[in-house]
Formats: sequence, structure tokens, C-alpha cells
Amino acid sequence: MKCKFAGHNIEPFMSFGKMPIANGFLKKKEFNKEFFYDLRVGFSEKFSLFQLDEYPSVKKMFHKNYPFYTSSSKFMIRHFKEYAQWSKKFLKSNSKIIELGSNDGTFLRNFKNTSIDSFGFEPSKNVSDFAKKRGINSINKFFNTTNIKLLKNFEHNTDLICGANVVCHVPNLKDLFTSVEKLLSKEGVFVFEEPYLGAVYEKNSYDQIYDEHIYLFSAIAISKIANEYDLRIIDLIPQSTHGGSMRYVLSRKLSNRQKTKNVNKIISYEKKINLDNAQFCKEFKKNCEKSKKNLKAKLIELKNKNKKICGYAATSKSTTILNYCNIGPDLIDYVTDTTAEKIGKFTPGSHIPIVDHKLFKEKNPDIAVLFAWNHIEEILKKEKKFKNDGGKWLTFFPKIKVQ
Repeated sequence: MKCKFAGHNIEPFMSFGKMPIANGFLKKKEFNKEFFYDLRVGFSEKFSLFQLDEYPSVKKMFHKNYPFYTSSSKFMIRHFKEYAQWSKKFLKSNSKIIELGSNDGTFLRNFKNTSIDSFGFEPSKNVSDFAKKRGINSINKFFNTTNIKLLKNFEHNTDLICGANVVCHVPNLKDLFTSVEKLLSKEGVFVFEEPYLGAVYEKNSYDQIYDEHIYLFSAIAISKIANEYDLRIIDLIPQSTHGGSMRYVLSRKLSNRQKTKNVNKIISYEKKINLDNAQFCKEFKKNCEKSKKNLKAKLIELKNKNKKICGYAATSKSTTILNYCNIGPDLIDYVTDTTAEKIGKFTPGSHIPIVDHKLFKEKNPDIAVLFAWNHIEEILKKEKKFKNDGGKWLTFFPKIKVQ
């Protein structure tokens, strides 16, 4: 499907080639019917918006067997607990909260057994069902102008609408922002965290580009989009999640909430590095191509030295790395993971076997390619024995490094 938020087709400046569904982990018998699309990226000058040229059907990406649970990461549990604590400054004892893409309810669980009325919209049935089992009000539908009608007494009465790594997944931003407009109370806030274009550009972390991430936002882009509606940015808070994210805080234009100094500071920085125009795209493309060449060369070099190489964590981001760099089971023997829905299957497109993470220590690899590089501190602490036993980690952002 073509991405047309800016009102016209965007001319792509770069292609990452044929790409499968990032979370489309599959069995061997499914190889011959695997879905691929062209992963191309473009830039809208009108909205300063970095976006995919086209994207697969959302039903192919978010479904009854979506293989990601937020609660599988201790780091994310802690992050959402802090996120919830921070958000309480916008709430009253009887406030209403809506979370977009609420997954297994890790964020909303922090408001359980309180007087706050909270609901989450989660389109993937398995994680929505898991949230319900935990006592979370999870609606197994997309957040849009049609489905918000399911919530009575929330229109113009919601003090907090929030999300994390979800707004960039929504093709129809017009419908999303219209829905927010309809729900937000007079002094309510729309808060969302997304992978930050500035961090992707600085680190050259192009693995953030895949089917679910239809957009990569900057503060300038969000400011321009919000201006089309009854909204404005009042705060910007950088986050460490996903290798560099930004928390955007929006209020109604006529609310009494004051804008922080961070807003002008970050927007000025973005203009300095040309995120408001297409100039940065040429350098970004060059850096991606250089990284691709160097990563594959490093793996070939290690393999020629008879090193046993595995991948650590079958992340959605690794799908872009493996397919763009043309890395398969000839270079990486297997990938370990803890998610039951992935174990025993193969990585999308590249078809590297995924094994239970319990085998990570048993198989004793020489090199582990850290696909979950954004959780490096948590992982290195957890896997101290691997390093102590002589194993080495291969990371690739912001530069390729064996440590």
C-alpha cells in the first residue's frame, strides 16, 4: 500500500531491497509462499516526514500470533513503570486514560486497582488476550474514529492518551490525530514515544526501518502534523529505549499548559543537521551502504577463521539487517530467542534457524551478533559468563565492533 499522508506520492531516495514481514517468523514448509515487498524510503518536504514509500497490509503485520510481549523485557517493565509514574502529573483521581497499542498491558497495569478509568487498544489478539488475563481493559481493535465509539463518556473527557512505539505504526495519521482531537479533555495531553529520526541518523541505525515503522518522526515533523489539528507540542523528552527514542507531549492549542525550553532547543538542533529538509537523506544512504558492506565483510572474515557465529535475539529489527546485507545461515548458524512463538521457526527472508535461548550457553559460540543492541547493558549484565568464557559480541551501531 502506498503511503500518502503528505497528500501526494513521495519520491523514494533509497531502497533496502525486497523485504519480508519483519515479525513474519516462519516454518520451513512456508518458505515458498513467503510474502515480500519493496522496502523503499522517502521524505516529505511539506511535513519534514521520513516515511516508507509503501507498506504491507496492517493485517499482515498485526494479527492473532504477534510474536512480541512487552513484559518479556525487564528493562521495558521498568521503563513503563517510570513512564506511568511520570504521567501521573497530568492525572486526577478520576481521570480517564487510553493507551494506543497497549500490547500485553505492561503500562496500564500500573493503574490497576486505582480509581483511574483506563483502556487499551491492541489489534493483535494473542497479546490482547494476555492483557485481559492480567485484568487489563484491552480492546482487540485498532485505535481509530470508528472504534473509539466503543468507549462511552470518553469524548472530550480523556486526560491522557498515550502510546509507545505505536504512532509510527499507524498508516492513517489523519484518522489517528482526528481521534485524539475528539477524545482529549480541555487540559488533556497526548503523549507518545517513538524511535527518533535524529538518533537513527546519528547512529546510522537503519534497522529501525521496517514494515511496522511506516514513519520515523522528528520534533519538526510532529510539530507540523500537530499544527494541522487542534494540537501543539509542549514538551520533548529524549529516551534511551529502542536505541534512541523521543517522548512527545502534545496538548490542545488553547490549553493552559506551558511549553518547555526543550522544545525550541531540540527543534533548533534538528534544523542544524537538516532534518527539516531532504539534505540529510543523501548522507544517510551513503552511510547505510557503507555499513552493509562492512558488516558482511566482517562476518565473512570471522567465518573464514572457522568461528562459530550465532545471532542473539530474533528481533523485528534484525529482519532489515539480515535481508539488506544478504546474511543467511552460511554466515550465522542460528539465532537464539526466548519467545515461544519464534523458537523452532526461521528468520524472515534469510531463513536462519531460531533456537531456544537455553542453548546459547550449551552451544558455546565464539561470536554472538547482538541484534537486540538497544538492550546491550541489560544483556551484557545477564550474559557475563559468555564473555568470561572467551565469547565475543559483535555489534554494528554506531559502528561495527567485536568486543
